[in-house]
Amino acid sequence: MTRIGIIIGSTRPNRVGGQVARWVHGHAVRRDDAEFELIDLRDHPLPHLDEAVPPFFGTYQNEHTKAWARTIAAFDGFVIVTPEYNGGTSGVLKNALDYPFAEWHDKAVGFVSYGMSGGTRATTQLRVVAGELQLASVRQQVALSLVTEFEDFTVFRPGEYNLPNLDTLLGQVVAWSTALAPLRAATVRELVPEG
Repeated sequence: MTRIGIIIGSTRPNRVGGQVARWVHGHAVRRDDAEFELIDLRDHPLPHLDEAVPPFFGTYQNEHTKAWARTIAAFDGFVIVTPEYNGGTSGVLKNALDYPFAEWHDKAVGFVSYGMSGGTRATTQLRVVAGELQLASVRQQVALSLVTEFEDFTVFRPGEYNLPNLDTLLGQVVAWSTALAPLRAATVRELVPEG
């Protein structure tokens, strides 16, 4: 079964990203075409990048990097829930993306963003980063405005009109993750020599 990780891209004490991610997860688990799991960056405290880009799949020096790489390697695709802070994504999310390298390759990714303007600028930046990591960014996006989708900017109250976009995004991530499976298998064979 295809496995999709839903990454909560903020660790701020007063973040609303957890509410958004739980909404995505609650809707996603009703599907029967994939398994969905929440991945909270709070559970993976990574110092500012302290790892060199490794020459081979999984060859990292630090235990926190190895644990994070194992988490990423276990999934076939991702939905990233990203805030927009000052016109971009969160520093903690960018740092988490930069840690592993080959573990991201040949997987699909979709974005659910939130912010004053729906977080669209953060997603635009993340699509560029995804391309460098050889993640296939799907077209559909869910953009949630802090003005219309949150009560007092803190309590997530999504409108039902967001669900068709979310359904389309989830379908695209699952379809692309499934289609890319042969490439992932080839990448692992190439990067991890037998014997």
